[in-house]
Amino acid sequence: MTEYGRGPGSQPWHPEDPLYGDQGYDGQQQHPQHQHPQQPSQPQYGQQQYGWDPSQGAGGPYGTGAGDHYGQQPVDPYTGAPPDYYGTQDAYPPPQPQHQRGPQAQHATQQQVPQQAQQHDTQQQPAPTFEQHAQWRSEPDEEKLSLFDDLPGPVRTEAEEDEPAEERPRGRDRRGKKTKKNKRRSGTACLLVAVVLVGVVGGGGYLAYDYWQTHFGAAPDYDGEGTGQVQVEIPKGAGIGQMGEILQKAGVVKSAGAFTEAAGKDPKGKAIQPGTYTLHQEMSGAAAVSMMTNTSNFLTIGEGRRAVSVYAAIDTKLGLAQGTTKDVAKNQAKNLGLPDWANSDPKIKDPLEGFLYPSQYNASKGTKPEEILKQMVARAKENYAKVDLEGKARELGLKSPLQLITVASLVNAEGMTHDDFRKMSRVIYNRLKPTNTQTNGKLEFDSTYNYIKNQSKLDLDPKQLRSYDDPYNTYHSKGLPPGPIGNPGEEALKAAMDPEQGDWYYFVSVDGKTTKFASTLAEHDKLVQEFNENQRKKQG
Repeated sequence: MTEYGRGPGSQPWHPEDPLYGDQGYDGQQQHPQHQHPQQPSQPQYGQQQYGWDPSQGAGGPYGTGAGDHYGQQPVDPYTGAPPDYYGTQDAYPPPQPQHQRGPQAQHATQQQVPQQAQQHDTQQQPAPTFEQHAQWRSEPDEEKLSLFDDLPGPVRTEAEEDEPAEERPRGRDRRGKKTKKNKRRSGTACLLVAVVLVGVVGGGGYLAYDYWQTHFGAAPDYDGEGTGQVQVEIPKGAGIGQMGEILQKAGVVKSAGAFTEAAGKDPKGKAIQPGTYTLHQEMSGAAAVSMMTNTSNFLTIGEGRRAVSVYAAIDTKLGLAQGTTKDVAKNQAKNLGLPDWANSDPKIKDPLEGFLYPSQYNASKGTKPEEILKQMVARAKENYAKVDLEGKARELGLKSPLQLITVASLVNAEGMTHDDFRKMSRVIYNRLKPTNTQTNGKLEFDSTYNYIKNQSKLDLDPKQLRSYDDPYNTYHSKGLPPGPIGNPGEEALKAAMDPEQGDWYYFVSVDGKTTKFASTLAEHDKLVQEFNENQRKKQG
């Protein structure tokens, strides 16, 4: 049974049922313009309450016709019918029972046949007010910010304008209009959105400009030949791009791109060699490339060259009499910046040997010999400082870093390739061992005798080698020579610090290109026979 006595069957509805058609006070159908929905009072059915619940925002029960217990209702002066609160265009929809709200319930009221209503509760309740009808509209429980909060809303009445702020619903007034506080919040939100949009647009514009400049725009560049002087070191194996970065950091060019672009346009740009360059500050990229490719401004020293050969090259480059640079080196050696351990042995023939680092140096017209020598010594100290010479020397059983450089100079003079360097350095360390019974502590390198004689010969007389008394002659004296016999390069120094593992005591360059190694004297003699056979073939 329902609250109107309707069972589950197809019984007709009671005419006084508010969901049955359009009724008047006595159940007669009224004009459509003056429909007055009826609402029964709340009957008791056991412990469960049905029908309208004022706490659900329905506004209270309504009268059901002539038997209305709520007193005399006002009458429309034109039609004689009670006033219709829902018949106007802007009125709210009539209330429905809670269990039949929604589209399905509306459809049900059109299909059902009215039946007799259950007896109504006759307890008198106050008539509904306009504010109670207005409560039908559900209000939001939480404040929401919107970009459109400032759009104009319904006009508030004077009474609502005079209503204290604390009595009005928070966030919105009764007509759904945003309060001033929320307007301020929405304005702040709009401002934040605007700032974010400006930042995004500005950042995108900067990225686009930077991308254009990087990929299509001309690289920043100086004008002219520049001023002053600055020494720049270009390491071995450096490409044009890395050279540009080094020059930019040194203040030579304004950007690496300016240098790389100029090098790409100059036919000699790819021929720039590693070395030490004396350049100007704030040069254009083209001026820097031109100065670095002008061979007349630079002197190149190869790996393994002896000091006397370097002195002669400097004299020739600067147009000086032969022997001028050699005398400067002898007289000013202490003023050229050598490390303290460089002069550890008084038997050393030339204290600069091993410190005239192989590279390219500035030697333009007007440069003095001592300036070039200082550049070479400084370059050697810089490269030696990159590795732990003292620690490595102790690890390998050597007395000082100078002996490590001496080993490097020996393998640089004897070997052909990097592999030769590492195996030859192992031969040296094996022969320096007290347990060496193959050569009894002697190195027996031809290169040491050639150093004394300032020559480069392969076919030497064994009797002369063993009879010539000189501390640098390793056929006559045991151990390492007093100092380096040349100026080793980077690869030879690395080989001396990291020798190949092996038990070799001998090596022979059998054809002037290929070096073979042996562990015993018998194996060595066979390699010597191979060398002699190759020599006869060359002569025949």
